[in-house]
Amino acid sequence: MAELAIFPDGGKLPDPVRELADQINADGGAALAAFQEPVGEHWHLFAMIPTAKLEPTPFQRDLSPAHMKRLNEVMKKLKRFTEPIVVVRAGDGYWTPNGNHRRAAVTKLGAKMIPAIVMAEPEVAYQILALNTEKAHNLKDKASEVIRMYRGRLEAQPRATEKDFEFEFEKAAFITLGLCYEKNKKFSGGAYSAILTRVDTFMNKALSDAMEEREERAAAVQHADELVNELVAKGKKRGLLHPYLKNFIIARCNPLTRVRKTMPTFKAAMASLTKSLEEFDLAKIHFGQVREAATIAAAVSSEPS
Repeated sequence: MAELAIFPDGGKLPDPVRELADQINADGGAALAAFQEPVGEHWHLFAMIPTAKLEPTPFQRDLSPAHMKRLNEVMKKLKRFTEPIVVVRAGDGYWTPNGNHRRAAVTKLGAKMIPAIVMAEPEVAYQILALNTEKAHNLKDKASEVIRMYRGRLEAQPRATEKDFEFEFEKAAFITLGLCYEKNKKFSGGAYSAILTRVDTFMNKALSDAMEEREERAAAVQHADELVNELVAKGKKRGLLHPYLKNFIIARCNPLTRVRKTMPTFKAAMASLTKSLEEFDLAKIHFGQVREAATIAAAVSSEPS
């Protein structure tokens, strides 16, 4: 096998990186070059990794069939694989926190090896997802990914706090919404995202303790959703047949609408939302109001950011 190329010339390769290169070769892969990336000057390896030893991280989003189909079509047409995936060593094999769709697509096409940038620090698998732009996340994807990361961190570091992982989790609301999606894959997370993003905060307590409160927060959101769904069902019986009705009801009951300075706690905000939903009078709502609100919401969402 060819000598491992090291860039820049004369650089001293850290022992963990050289050991990783030896492990890749022992696994049937090929460590081709070691280099320092240009931002933090961390050492990375460029290598060919056996697809049989490669898996996605256990906490990232599920594969998208549509995206997989498109990737396969493009690879077949080009007859090329052009973008290395990102890989870390995990157990007896490797995880890819960035490139899972490419991994799955090229494996389906029969490839035995895949070009990869391999990092020696396994914990980067949690952080690198923030750079994953292969396929844009929707809210369900992101929240599901974050709650899986949360469970992974909880198992490995139960005494660490949520605040220790703010970078990886990005928003505390993703944790709560992730729990909601676990209970109901069709949960309308987007309807509550604006509220939760403002009041759901990271807790400075151990993950083993914080998870209990996370479950309580998710239960509060789910209870509110049950109330909204009941109102929507009643509204439909009255002829309010508009797809924006659910969002309209939540917007009308939003406890943060008039908040300017002092933000309520998560518990206070959800209690206020629940109370407003319980008291909501459908008799005062007509179809024109819902339609107008939907038009305004669509116009706002289409404005360039």
